[in-house]
Amino acid sequence: MRKIFLTLAAALLLLSPLAHAADAPAPAFTDAQRAEIESIVKDYLTKEHPEVLAEGLQNLQKQEQDSADAKSKSAVNDAKARVFDDPNSPVGGNPKGDVTVVEFFDYQCPYCKASHKAVTELLKDDKNVRFIYKEFPILGPTSVTAAKAALASVKQGKYIVFQNALMNAPFSHNAHPDADNALIYQTAKDVGLNVDKLKKDMEDPAIEADLKANLKLGEDIGVRGTPMFIVGDNVYPGALQYDQLKQAVADARAAAKK
Repeated sequence: MRKIFLTLAAALLLLSPLAHAADAPAPAFTDAQRAEIESIVKDYLTKEHPEVLAEGLQNLQKQEQDSADAKSKSAVNDAKARVFDDPNSPVGGNPKGDVTVVEFFDYQCPYCKASHKAVTELLKDDKNVRFIYKEFPILGPTSVTAAKAALASVKQGKYIVFQNALMNAPFSHNAHPDADNALIYQTAKDVGLNVDKLKKDMEDPAIEADLKANLKLGEDIGVRGTPMFIVGDNVYPGALQYDQLKQAVADARAAAKK
């Protein structure tokens, strides 16, 4: 199947304008022959064997994803201190754990919410994981307000419980911003935060600076959306289920022992 696809791809390449470059001999095809070959290839790929085209597209997408992941991994290595040792990024799990997991997330992101259960289970089951929270509000004003509130809650020692509650909060995805803001502060009250103090602490310029630093870091290391996980030396864009996250941690541990 792969050989057939490559053969057809080669035929298309011969027919493409690139094949007529000045330093390449022009193929000995008449216009009629070219049209016939194009029709044969098109029918083969779209009508008779669409799975061949699908396989080719999947391979291309995988190559592009692998290339992007490799660039992100290299960028993460260049920005290690900002990724793993920023004192302004809240840390959960075991601060002295043998594997570090970093997550870039947004409270309105449905994929982040889907992954949050896996994160919670991992930290419950594996007591040797250090978890770094990177507030990454990219989905609108509600996300920014929630991120500021979460970082402000650090001063009251309730970041982890508040972050968990916000991850489970039913935001309207900016459809009802006033209701979303009320939800943020009600959630804060529900977990025992002093809301008046929280609102005052949210105005601290340092919190705005922290969020800008996270967004700049994300830009530098190629965060293309949320969530994005970094586990050990590996980058995992997109939502992860529990088994996937657990395996990523196991792989990081194994790599560290080599």
